[in-house]
Amino acid sequence: MNPKLFLLLLLFLLGSCATTHDLSSCIHSTNAGFLHGFWQGMISPVSFVLSLFEKDITVYEVANNGNWYNFGFVLGCYVTFKGSNEGAKKFAKK
Repeated sequence: MNPKLFLLLLLFLLGSCATTHDLSSCIHSTNAGFLHGFWQGMISPVSFVLSLFEKDITVYEVANNGNWYNFGFVLGCYVTFKGSNEGAKKFAKK
């Protein structure tokens, strides 16, 4: 499969996972925890790009449970950016 096509399909797949932030859900639902933060950290690049065009998409969940969400978000960002960095290094060596 063409690598550019694969990356485009992966971008659309991850973009479909980006969530919108409904303020009424802050009042009536539970707060986002570690796993939610980890997932949002992993898809943060896609969420950021989509947030530039859609006002309902946010990168960071405002209704979170604090430190555990923050830790998950940072860990998810680390996995995404460090993993893509290592993959780019391996690809550049070939």
